[in-house]
Amino acid sequence: MADVPSNSYALILAGGSGTRFWPVSRNHLPKQLLNLFGDSTLLEAAINRVAGVVPKKNILILTNALQAPEIEKLVPDFPKENIISEPEKRDTAPAIALGIGLVAARDPEATMFVLPSDQLIQDEAAFHQVMAGALTMAANSSSLLTIGIKPTWACPSFGYVERGEPITDVPGSDTVNACNVVRFTEKPDPDTAQKFLDSGNFVWNAGMFIWSVATVRAELAQHAPELAGFIDKCVESGDPMTTVASDFGTLPKLSIDYALMERASSVGNIEATFDWDDVGSWISVAKYLDGDEDGNRSNCDLDQIDSKGNIVFSREGKKITLLGVDNLIVVQTGDAILVASKEKADDIKKIVENLPEELR
Repeated sequence: MADVPSNSYALILAGGSGTRFWPVSRNHLPKQLLNLFGDSTLLEAAINRVAGVVPKKNILILTNALQAPEIEKLVPDFPKENIISEPEKRDTAPAIALGIGLVAARDPEATMFVLPSDQLIQDEAAFHQVMAGALTMAANSSSLLTIGIKPTWACPSFGYVERGEPITDVPGSDTVNACNVVRFTEKPDPDTAQKFLDSGNFVWNAGMFIWSVATVRAELAQHAPELAGFIDKCVESGDPMTTVASDFGTLPKLSIDYALMERASSVGNIEATFDWDDVGSWISVAKYLDGDEDGNRSNCDLDQIDSKGNIVFSREGKKITLLGVDNLIVVQTGDAILVASKEKADDIKKIVENLPEELR
């Protein structure tokens, strides 16, 4: 594993709502704060994974005021001053700019990486090697780096990155598979996604970014001056959270890909050697549940007759029985039950919009 620069930081984005996982997921308890895959939540797993690369005191968690108390309860030994609440939701570009501003205020010469809290990665050793190499590269180059996932199918709901010429002359590049980025494509149609898969030189955009603070500030100054000015003010004010409170809500609602990555002068991509799952819906979760010979998947005591391909998840530990039904999602909590067609898994978030506040 490459030697990680001593002034390396990590920003974990943990403010998502995870509405596709209703009724288990709620506004104050979204996907990343749920125990869906074993002994720990996705956020706990992310913290432990990142702590193998940078010191815990250099890990920042960015969330919102509704979820911050739940995070503090979940990880009581985590530095409270490193759990930061966005004043309001402004998309990923302002959120990441906030994180850059806080890191820059601590150390303007730092190197940092950004990652979501709600992805499932189980091979920690491979993750550590990739991120250590990426941080070393970022500290020794003027490029912004991304992590790409080798696609296993022509998924039209992911962003894609086209990889070009290999990068081999930067310290750290000997430990990873790095290439220059040719272009980003957001959520292509199915035919285009298939062409990307067939070409062999496209990867899924994992939403993980690595850069030196100096490089990303210079690129933002050129391509997103409002965000750069906000970061400058965080650094110069002496009290960055006061700047966050007064100025964050004025920042444009833009994704980091559109605001910066698609426009930056030099972007590299590192292909992940670790496993990765976006676990974006109950369909994804089903892969990690116990199954029977009829393709039913569950986490509870399930009896079924003439039923195939169903997903059953219970928070109550009660027996659930199925009779003559196929391809359903059945989720039980203490105050709600969801019954949906698997074909409508991505539309579960629409239900949440029509629910009373106490059930959201």
